[in-house]
Amino acid sequence: MLVESLLFLWSTPVNAQQNNNTEKSIKAGYAPINGIKMYYEIHGEGNIPLVLIHGGGSTIETSFGNLLPLLSDYGKIIAVELQAHGRTSDRNAPETFEQDADDVVALLKYLKIDSANILGFSNGGTTTMQIAIRHPEIVNKIVVISANYKRVGLIAGFFEGMQPAKIDNMPQPLKSAFLKLTPDEGKLQTMFEKDKNRMLNFKDYTDKDISSIKADALLIVAQNDVITIEHTLQMAKLIPSAQLVVLPGNHGSFIGEACTIEKNSQTPKATAILITDFLKDKAKVH
Repeated sequence: MLVESLLFLWSTPVNAQQNNNTEKSIKAGYAPINGIKMYYEIHGEGNIPLVLIHGGGSTIETSFGNLLPLLSDYGKIIAVELQAHGRTSDRNAPETFEQDADDVVALLKYLKIDSANILGFSNGGTTTMQIAIRHPEIVNKIVVISANYKRVGLIAGFFEGMQPAKIDNMPQPLKSAFLKLTPDEGKLQTMFEKDKNRMLNFKDYTDKDISSIKADALLIVAQNDVITIEHTLQMAKLIPSAQLVVLPGNHGSFIGEACTIEKNSQTPKATAILITDFLKDKAKVH
């Protein structure tokens, strides 16, 4: 499992659909965003939505399939799939965290949402920080789960393990989930290569970048994560209004991520409580 974690940290809208197989209806659709058709789901109702941003190589289901039901009492939750992932189309350009941030914000504007809480896991956590840096006007609070802003924040050996990685090294649950939604091996290969290159070419953000985040932030990392506790602590010190939580487990296990979920673990429930408690406070006034 450690090897898998090392390899993957990694225009007209469609009419709303109703999912009758769940207790709460899900409105799902595609939006024309910066040259791609971006897939999104809206769960529940409420004033300030919580936006969920998945990890590298992932879909809504693989990152949040187990956590999302535990957050159902929050209210409105918007889950997205980023460029080349899941049901979202690709563009003739590399993936970048900055572009992902701009895509998510463009989707929120498309949905006429002026303020949102943002939660991102792994690569999605780095995107979440980019949203807070680039688009502070739309951000209420952020939850950053197992994410980095400098290369040194990853455990020793990560980049050495990523360099020779092939599609066969991609965790099977992620491959299966992608192909279930988009049954195209070529598109899976493209997504894998773009995710891999984004990590290999990752350039550090400055401490000033992270210090510029004005949103209240909850930073969560696992005891045996791919992101070091020391790095996450450094982020907590830099962000003016940040809280830090270290949970047992490894990369993604404490949210029930598909590759690392631990059978019968109650930790995802505890994580959901921490998140909802952090978000339930009065909305921040810009």
